[in-house]
Amino acid sequence: MAPDMIGVFGGTFDPIHFGHLRTALDVMQSVGLDEIRFIPLHNAVHRDQPETPAELRLEMVRLAISQQQGFVVDEREIRRTGDSYTVETLASLREEQPQRSLCLLLGMDAFNGFADWYRPDEILRLAHIIVMQRPGEEGPKDSRVKRLLHRSQANTPAQLRTEDCGLILQQAVTQLDISASHIRSLLVQGQTPRYLLPEAVLQLIENNHLYRVDHTK
Repeated sequence: MAPDMIGVFGGTFDPIHFGHLRTALDVMQSVGLDEIRFIPLHNAVHRDQPETPAELRLEMVRLAISQQQGFVVDEREIRRTGDSYTVETLASLREEQPQRSLCLLLGMDAFNGFADWYRPDEILRLAHIIVMQRPGEEGPKDSRVKRLLHRSQANTPAQLRTEDCGLILQQAVTQLDISASHIRSLLVQGQTPRYLLPEAVLQLIENNHLYRVDHTK
């Protein structure tokens, strides 16, 4: 019997929106993941630091995924002090779930920079990678990542169940041109981002007066 597969989806989620949620659901349904762990990071390593306090971002994720079976909020990076390194998160998950296979979900931009991540080879010894690819989106441009993909590419979701880790699957997802930076920009301008993110998340943003200064990076 094939082992369960857990999706691991990390990010600032500042704020979480339908672009995150729909692509995660696409992957869960297409690949057959048993669950997806949404893991808000504490301190960013490869991007700008989040503007919103960790506890509020955690609550936004909790509200956003509460109605979807198989979506789980994971607090481990918020609770861990210091920088949020993916390899450490995967190692802790592997220790807790030794009988389950891990699949790290990445957008194409993040995957293109994967060779410069902290201990990328060890990441692939802990998990598969699923690259969420939107329609018309080009593949990786970094030559090191291209070689890695050529060496480790899975052609179908079913192949991920044949190995415990180390494979890379490019999975098509729904085209939703939504970004957290655009949502923050709308709020700075006094406009509403309604219908770009769950209503419960928008209510939390409004109740806490978030994104009222120009943090549009």
